[in-house]
Amino acid sequence: MTTATRDSVGTAHTRVEGRDKVTGAARYAAEVPFAELAHGWLVLSTVARGRVRSVETEAVLAMPGVLAVLHHHNAPRVDTDYVGLLGVPPDLTVALFQHDRVAHRGWPVALVVAETSEQAREAAESLVVHYEEEPHDVAFCAERQTEAYTRDSHAPAVVRKGDLEAQLAASAVVVDAEYTTPEEHHNPMEPHAATARWEGGRLEVVDSNQGTTWVAGELASLFSLDPASVRVRSEHVGGGFGSKGVRAHQVAAVMAATVLQRPVRVVMTRRQMFSLAGYRSPTAQRVRLGADADGRLRALEHQSLNQTSTVYEFVEPGAAASRAMYAADAHHTVNRLVRLDVPSPTWMRAPGEAPGSFALESALDELAERCGIDPIELRVRNEPAAGPVSGLPFSSRNLVACFEEGARRFGWSGRDPRPGARREGRWLIGTGTAAASFPAGVMPSTAAVTAEADGTFTVRINAADIGTGARTALTLVAADALGVPTDRVRVRIGDSDFGPAMIAGGSMGTRSWAWAVTAAAGELRQSLAPGAEIPPEGITVRSDTAEAVGALAQKERHSFGAQFAEVAVDPATGEVRVRRMLGIFAAGRIVNPLTARNQLVGGMIWGISMALHEEAVRDRASGGLYGADLAGYHVAAHADIPHIEADWVDDPDPDDPVGIKGIGEVGMVGAAAAVANAVWHATGVRHRNLPIRPDRVLMAGGDA
Repeated sequence: MTTATRDSVGTAHTRVEGRDKVTGAARYAAEVPFAELAHGWLVLSTVARGRVRSVETEAVLAMPGVLAVLHHHNAPRVDTDYVGLLGVPPDLTVALFQHDRVAHRGWPVALVVAETSEQAREAAESLVVHYEEEPHDVAFCAERQTEAYTRDSHAPAVVRKGDLEAQLAASAVVVDAEYTTPEEHHNPMEPHAATARWEGGRLEVVDSNQGTTWVAGELASLFSLDPASVRVRSEHVGGGFGSKGVRAHQVAAVMAATVLQRPVRVVMTRRQMFSLAGYRSPTAQRVRLGADADGRLRALEHQSLNQTSTVYEFVEPGAAASRAMYAADAHHTVNRLVRLDVPSPTWMRAPGEAPGSFALESALDELAERCGIDPIELRVRNEPAAGPVSGLPFSSRNLVACFEEGARRFGWSGRDPRPGARREGRWLIGTGTAAASFPAGVMPSTAAVTAEADGTFTVRINAADIGTGARTALTLVAADALGVPTDRVRVRIGDSDFGPAMIAGGSMGTRSWAWAVTAAAGELRQSLAPGAEIPPEGITVRSDTAEAVGALAQKERHSFGAQFAEVAVDPATGEVRVRRMLGIFAAGRIVNPLTARNQLVGGMIWGISMALHEEAVRDRASGGLYGADLAGYHVAAHADIPHIEADWVDDPDPDDPVGIKGIGEVGMVGAAAAVANAVWHATGVRHRNLPIRPDRVLMAGGDA
């Protein structure tokens, strides 16, 4: 075995599965062939609240190819009395066909199964369902604070330090402003799809998800199965962004496969995804900042309200974004919920931080304006020496370095601070900036590394590559840990039989998996004597990082960044064009610069889309969304995206064996605020409600 030191980590490497993806050899979940495959099509409610009075199945069952219609009278029973991998009870939306209640428009009321997808769709669209309709309420607005409540989720709902009102009263300058962000939807490239089958008393599910450990565990709990009898595979995934956890289509496929005793595939349509795949809740946020005349914060209050469904409590922790950012004598943050007759929201790229940073970083820009201080200098003056609320030391905090490097490269020093002062023809030109942060966590994972008889190494870890390049990153990590070239390493992922591992989410995936792979590779190297003969079946070492992760010293761990944007605004038409963006990040050791830059730029593009385009609008009369498809849901297109640069400063985490933090989410954080702050600088009008549509620009006689 070679023992020379390698430096694969940190070098640009094309995706190891790239050829398979561009040639079609890499199959998505709905493309994997199965013998005797049947197809299921979900039927969703057309009312927003009420009861299913009857389901007329007789005519549909007589249609060509139709095998079954599952509904609340005949579907298998499921158990929802459990706590899942993420530490919360299941969203009851996945408890399909257990009762006659309808919780929102687009609620699953039946599944039609047929020999072909076309037959299933035709039959599903022919199925007649009668309802007892009840009055519904889908109206989300800031005024609903009076009926809102708090719930501790993955972080405390309420965090208080100091006397807020006293510090506000003692402040020379106070900003008190409200901000809103709309409902937003994931829309990954690959729709949600799953195929379920029973074989030899074991349930196998081929799925598109962000963690087979997660999905296998939930299915075992729902159907009261021995976890060892459930296998979930998810080899190639075309995007997830938080939406690809346990959803109705997987449960429906398992139910139908159980009833029919043959493989059944269920694929969501784009329209169904708007009801069943989760979304980012709209938020109504209030930020109060109190500062001395020199801009030093005395008080920081951040309140955030989001909607949730009547069957599940999901917190979009917008206010939590403020807890690690700036020093202040008094810090008050609270996240509140209001229950409405809407689908359940869920995690969406940079949950909490994306909408929360828009409010916080916009308010900081307003404070800088009122104090007459450069926005970057204001942030530097309020840099905390330790966690502003927790008091814990930071593992590393290179936010100022990001701003310094970004300001130099963006040309910030030549900026005229006066709004509306720069014009090019019909365009008003402005620049803006904002800070970014996202927690850098790590979770226990297991990995196995096998030394093969031919001198290669096989890594097995239940990671999920949802487009981030995880396979490639883990190949580089394993090669360095083993001391061999990358072409001698093969990484296998996406199979629950490989053992428990962290999901692809929360910017924790690569860090958690790399830790386990490094540990297993290190143990394997120690077990192999120089010149040792390896048997044909190889030598395998398994590692579990639970103890190592649990022993981490208490520190604040975050990735940070500085976002810069230049916009052009046409005051006659209201059109806003982002002309260039720059993001400089401090996000740990970068494993693969090629895919890392791709992730960061992708997040920044999503920030542009969030600032100017994305907005799902709910019809109060029907309870459904207008234009619930990719034609009606406006996202940034190629023509909307300018030259974007993403880069980083040196920032390895000293407590991580590879030095990793996380990059999947931080690229989006602060990007919308930077664009909004640039629009203010261009026009002198402050936009506190996203997206900044042309009509809002035209109608804004004052603050918007």
